[in-house]
Amino acid sequence: MSRTTVELPALTRAFLTRPRTATLTTLRPDGTPHVTPVRFTFDAATGLVRVTTRAGARKARNVSAGGPAARVALCQADGFRWVTLEGQAAVTDAPARLVEAVRRHTARYREAPPTPLDLVVIEIAVDCVLSLNL
Repeated sequence: MSRTTVELPALTRAFLTRPRTATLTTLRPDGTPHVTPVRFTFDAATGLVRVTTRAGARKARNVSAGGPAARVALCQADGFRWVTLEGQAAVTDAPARLVEAVRRHTARYREAPPTPLDLVVIEIAVDCVLSLNL
């Protein structure tokens, strides 16, 4: 999964740092969309979105089933302002990546995410950004 810097206007970057919930859209094995609310962090310097979840969660299973070509969309909205981050996704349970995801989540939301025994992080290498009114 490649990572690149994602250039965003200052208002868009600020919008993505607010402690809001977004929706994550993944594809089920039958090709139908699965949309779920998530908390996330976005690192514009690396173009990486991180979502912590359980390995057994449908969203994690969908990404894993999609293999290295799995694509997802994450959308944060506030009224008629929104940003969608799209890209290739992968699931990892690598300890260093979990620690970084939890650290970033805690900084953004001012509380640690749930930490089930099967904690994983979905990492999304953002390659497309869509937005409105930002």
